[in-house]
Amino acid sequence: MKKFLSCLLVAIGLSTACGQQPTDNYEVDVFKTKSGKSVKFYALMHSCIRIQYDGKEMEIDPVAKLGGRVVDYSAMPKADYLFVTHEHSDHYDSTTIALLSKEQTQLVMNQRCADMYGSGTVMVNGQSKMFNDMKVEAVPAYNTTEGRTKFHPKDRDNGYILTLDGLRIYIAGDTEDIPEMEGVKDIDIAFLPCNQPYTMTPEQLARAAKVIKPKVLFPYHYGQTDVSIIPRKLEGEGIDVRIRHYE
Repeated sequence: MKKFLSCLLVAIGLSTACGQQPTDNYEVDVFKTKSGKSVKFYALMHSCIRIQYDGKEMEIDPVAKLGGRVVDYSAMPKADYLFVTHEHSDHYDSTTIALLSKEQTQLVMNQRCADMYGSGTVMVNGQSKMFNDMKVEAVPAYNTTEGRTKFHPKDRDNGYILTLDGLRIYIAGDTEDIPEMEGVKDIDIAFLPCNQPYTMTPEQLARAAKVIKPKVLFPYHYGQTDVSIIPRKLEGEGIDVRIRHYE
């Protein structure tokens, strides 16, 4: 039934595609870069995102099991690039990282995850690096609300901005609507988390989106939070809000 619904979405033009195994059970959104290259985003689970670009495989916060949900990463290609935002178990899974890694895999992490895993390229807030033709910026991700700062303290965790042939992708990680978002500019695609009390409420997410002004917004990492109200909160903002299965 889920595959049928995904195919139906393609037919009505919502940019969701029916893929081949092993990803035919996941919703896929396809975008074009400035020179016409395809970038595919697979909605795997929670904070887990698979990206395909120019023959390269990228994995964001790959975790194989979360509650009763499972992602079969063994059926997927090894990663050329693998990004981890922070060490919480719904983002950092050392077994899955090892499974997806090959000799040439570029593993990008914050300092805490690199210490735990024993390897990886460390990026800190405010730092940018070039990986071949891809620019990667590590940006802040933290809690600000009283009583929540223990979950994601300032200066520890990363969000990432990936620039692929001019296409700018903001993966916020676990964060609230922090002041540093004022500096997140020219974003084509944004992934913003929405699971109170750990990240943002729908109201905070809407405020963040109005600051960042992405062309396309994917609420993700939302657990039991009702994200169906977000499109209504952003009416008239010119933001294409797409709700995918990122519970």
